Amino acid sequence: MKRIGVLVSGGGSNLQAIIDAIKEDRLQAEIGVVISNKAGVYALERAEQNGIPTVVIDHKSFNSVVEFSQAILECLKRYQVDLVCLAGFLRILDRVVIDAYPNRILNIHPALLPAFGGKGMYGHHVHEAVIASGTKYTGATVHIVTPETDVGPIITQGIVGVADDDTPESIAAKVLKVEHQIYPEAIRLLLEDQVVIDGLRVIAKK
Repeated sequence: MKRIGVLVSGGGSNLQAIIDAIKEDRLQAEIGVVISNKAGVYALERAEQNGIPTVVIDHKSFNSVVEFSQAILECLKRYQVDLVCLAGFLRILDRVVIDAYPNRILNIHPALLPAFGGKGMYGHHVHEAVIASGTKYTGATVHIVTPETDVGPIITQGIVGVADDDTPESIAAKVLKVEHQIYPEAIRLLLEDQVVIDGLRVIAKK
């Protein structure tokens, strides 16, 4: 059974989507550990309610991103994690973690990358930018994490329409539903070795 490590910073609704997919046998895996950079977040409570080990690694306790990332890597190794999933994790990882898990770290982004990604594009900022742009569609993207933010190979995407009366809050609600659908599927594709990663392209195996 493959083991997933989930990194969180907040409520953990995508963590719950992964937990539910495992319970419903849509995902053949187990969550080995949930790591948060902040104590007291609801994601940790979700994990504890489901008997999943939790660890808090406070980024403020370290002198550098490298030291913080090294502590996370040591924790992932200790729990024998095969695949790392960022689920609302609001810190940038140093490449010490990325190099240790090549093509095995996933992130979910609340827009259709490569649009509306990069520095400052998180949370409501993304949805405000979507509305300001006039685009008629947005969605969510699950991608491989690389040293450059939001530019890794795209595993899967889900699309929602942007209505004339949409607000950042209403778009966020629609996108979140899509996130909960596509994240477990992306994890399944990787764990079951169903795709080939060729540069930025992710190609389904025949």
